[in-house]
Amino acid sequence: MEKQASQTTPLVQVKDLCKYFQISRRDILKAVDHVTFDIMRGETVGLVGESGCGKSTTGRCITQLHPPTSGEVYYEGQLVDVSSRQKRLAFCKKVQMIFQNPYASLNGRMTVKEIVGEGMRLHFSYSEKELDERVEELLNRVGLSKEHMSRFPHEFSGGQRQRIGIARALSVSPEFVVCDEPISALDVSIQAQVINMLKRLQRDFGLTYLFIAHDLSVIRYISDRVVVMYLGSVVETGETEELFAHPLHPYTQSLLSAIPVADPDVAQANQRIALKGEIPSPINLKPGCRFADRCPRAQERCRKEDPQLQDMGGGHWVSCHLAGER
Repeated sequence: MEKQASQTTPLVQVKDLCKYFQISRRDILKAVDHVTFDIMRGETVGLVGESGCGKSTTGRCITQLHPPTSGEVYYEGQLVDVSSRQKRLAFCKKVQMIFQNPYASLNGRMTVKEIVGEGMRLHFSYSEKELDERVEELLNRVGLSKEHMSRFPHEFSGGQRQRIGIARALSVSPEFVVCDEPISALDVSIQAQVINMLKRLQRDFGLTYLFIAHDLSVIRYISDRVVVMYLGSVVETGETEELFAHPLHPYTQSLLSAIPVADPDVAQANQRIALKGEIPSPINLKPGCRFADRCPRAQERCRKEDPQLQDMGGGHWVSCHLAGER
């Protein structure tokens, strides 16, 4: 039997993770390309970047919804192995996912009780009475009630459906939850409620989150550390406040400069860094830095050599040839 993972071992380790899609005989789309980062137990890591940068695919590879092309995912120091039904069930009991579209991710032919209770029937030996009590408890936790158990997804608003999805994710008592843009499809008035609920549930159940989003204000509010992705690769990672105060990668600097500021005087004083050009295609990528064609500081080296993540101190890492010159 393998030794139990130490307290200093990350709960989740993503090492050199790749997910490629064969588009045609000669074309390969590199959705996730050599992504590496760690997630410690009890923390929230925010994964941010433009649409199409590979955030959701990374989350799905970690949860094994997409089998990685290469690379490794470790959970509690052990390589994730879902090669058999028994191993997959054991992994799914510890790791769950909250999906972006709460309507598409719920079976419209199942009642709320069936949706939330499905995982419990699979993993636990509850009696029907115990199942009802457990489903009711979870619904109360997410702001719903016993009366909702017999209803179907189409009878709920978008915010309520997302609450059902959250209850389903928590139904098997997981330790780690991938939140794949859980508020992007919700009204602004509901987003804050769901975010605060997720923070409360994390505290109550001792959860660890990978929170995927493109809203940097939300990322700053909920995350302990931030991982910034661009075109399938990690360009910068660090403690939230450190990264927001001292962004090193030109792409991160551009993203942060676009955050709206309520104070008009501060907003006017802030310099907006507008990026030029279009995002390159992730199909058959050219050598060199993927941000080079849009970077105002790019040099010849940037277009020829792939930059590697380098430690800038204090847990702040950046993938940029010019980072040391700042």
